[in-house]
Amino acid sequence: MYRMGRRLGLLMLAGLLVVMTACNSNNSTPSANGNGDAKGKTTTLKFFHRWPNEPRNSYFNYIKEEFEKQNPGVKIEMESVLNDSYKEKIKVLVSSGEIPDVFSSWSDSFAESLVSSGRVEDLTSMYKSDPNWTKTLVQNQLKSFTFSDKIYGVPFTMDGKVFFYNKKIFNKLGLEKPKTWDEFIALLDKLKASGYDTPIIEGLQDSWAVGHYLGTMNQRMLSPEVMATDYAGGPGKFTDPGYLQVLKYWQKLSSYMGPNATSVNHEATRNMFIAGKVPIHYLQFAELGYLKDKPDLEFDYFNFPQFSEGKGNAEGLTGAPEGFIISKETANKALAEKFVKFIVSPENAAKFQHDVGSMTTVIGAATKENSPPGTLEAIKLIQNAAETTPWLDNAMDASVADAYMRGGQAIAAGIETPENVIKEVQDAAAKLPAVKK
Repeated sequence: MYRMGRRLGLLMLAGLLVVMTACNSNNSTPSANGNGDAKGKTTTLKFFHRWPNEPRNSYFNYIKEEFEKQNPGVKIEMESVLNDSYKEKIKVLVSSGEIPDVFSSWSDSFAESLVSSGRVEDLTSMYKSDPNWTKTLVQNQLKSFTFSDKIYGVPFTMDGKVFFYNKKIFNKLGLEKPKTWDEFIALLDKLKASGYDTPIIEGLQDSWAVGHYLGTMNQRMLSPEVMATDYAGGPGKFTDPGYLQVLKYWQKLSSYMGPNATSVNHEATRNMFIAGKVPIHYLQFAELGYLKDKPDLEFDYFNFPQFSEGKGNAEGLTGAPEGFIISKETANKALAEKFVKFIVSPENAAKFQHDVGSMTTVIGAATKENSPPGTLEAIKLIQNAAETTPWLDNAMDASVADAYMRGGQAIAAGIETPENVIKEVQDAAAKLPAVKK
């Protein structure tokens, strides 16, 4: 009996060793660079972004797979949702404390609102400790993620908004780029008289598209000091008569966009421009990729014209970078920084430029060979812009921006007046604290 018990015990011990060996073989082995932990378990990094659609979806799938391949023992748990849903979800995740390790973010006030939670990592030391990587970035793009002299994000894409126009139509009619608002309106009148009932188009079903117009027009009309004070919100703001004048000019401009502008989205109207059905469209440089490989489309662009009574910088450019933020609560800060640097590297930025067609903040990533026509010129314009203005919904509190954008839609639809809309904007601002933290 003793021998049978001893033999049974040995068999059970051997079986246990086999099971333990099998279990260990299912875990990632510790990597040479220390990405896996000492026990060989997988280290998971949660990554959340706003690009589930193509071609960016495929690009980020590549980033995930390639980073995992180069870093054994690391798993990137990736999730993505589209713009509006992303704005809401990331705010909920940050406020609840269930913040991803790495996530994408708009810059300026949107990023600042996340930073104010106290749950976003200060990345200043990351920039200072790796000057060779830092100098690969376009430096004027860092300010949009800088608050109280600390850098809280890594800008990846950069952008600008200008009027794209059909060169064939302009050449046929002998038209030139307008430099002033009056010249612009005269140009639209000439196009209309030449048979283009909709000389300029925009998908005003998308409220953000309205915001892009109104944000630029405010910058052209108002002094920087007035805008800085008013955009912070609080009682008695947005009373400068220039704001009302902008809405009246918007009422005029939107009348050239056709009766159905508020019933279609931006993508649909962009396709109309690409097809040559309309002469002018207000587009982002990030959309250059959609215009490539279109042999029948010859285009050029011009900046938003200046107002004769405007007090803003007429050479300013509307546009802002987007990038990546790291959670202050991540258990894997070094790995999170490594992952962000991997995305925002010369090699992967060049791949992004080629695959997506959008500009990045990485110097030299865009070349004539891997970029849509007009890209290199656009990069120079952004780098040399006298002033950059963030998108309206990134520049002010969301409630005020919403009043502006919904009001702008209503004006374009002919169901609201500029006077009533500016009153709604003032009321929304009055509900905010005088100084936004």
